[in-house]
Amino acid sequence: MSERTIQDRLREEYFDLLPEISLVAEELKARIQFYTLEIAQNLDKHEYLIVKPRIKECESAITALERRAVSTDMSESYASDDRGQPDRLGTFNPDTPEAYSLTRLHDLAGVRVLGFPPRRLREINDELLKYFYDWTSDPFKDVGDQIAFKYYGFCPKASSRVQGEYQIVSMLTGLFWEVEHTAIYKQAPNLKGVVRAPDMKPSRDAVYQALQTFENEFERQISKMDS
Repeated sequence: MSERTIQDRLREEYFDLLPEISLVAEELKARIQFYTLEIAQNLDKHEYLIVKPRIKECESAITALERRAVSTDMSESYASDDRGQPDRLGTFNPDTPEAYSLTRLHDLAGVRVLGFPPRRLREINDELLKYFYDWTSDPFKDVGDQIAFKYYGFCPKASSRVQGEYQIVSMLTGLFWEVEHTAIYKQAPNLKGVVRAPDMKPSRDAVYQALQTFENEFERQISKMDS
């Protein structure tokens, strides 16, 4: 009988953690919906605030951890969002299997808050910081600008082992991420390397710039009408 691999151990750990991952995702969703209720109730007809929970899949979590296993020093916790973190090629060291744990990832459980127009993102962020003031900020920046607010930390009532992450991002950028993730990361995982290829970066940057330009101009036109 062949010896269990590190991947086998991590799959076992994932399903041991799964009930807590689910609890963290649900608690985080409920808390954010409650904390932003007043904002949601005062949206104009053209404005949006959507709270979407998600749970990281087992193989995706293992791949994310392995990609960051550049050494056996696992004292650092790692976020594993492919859009927000640089690629660091690595592989598990079979001599130190105990060094690796999925609890090092920040985003096993997460919530994405989609807002429109951009001014709502700042308002949502300011409101949530009143309650998540002790969480660690890890903003996603690209093309020289901040694309999304991002924070991670623990929901102690749900789990002392699993960290949660929430992102606040514009609706158009968030929907672009969803299309990208559904089309490539879930349906054709072998294309992940294509998305992260250096030659793709200018095209992805152009998408972000176009979406931001549209949103900012839309907001400017609305402000002109209001004044």
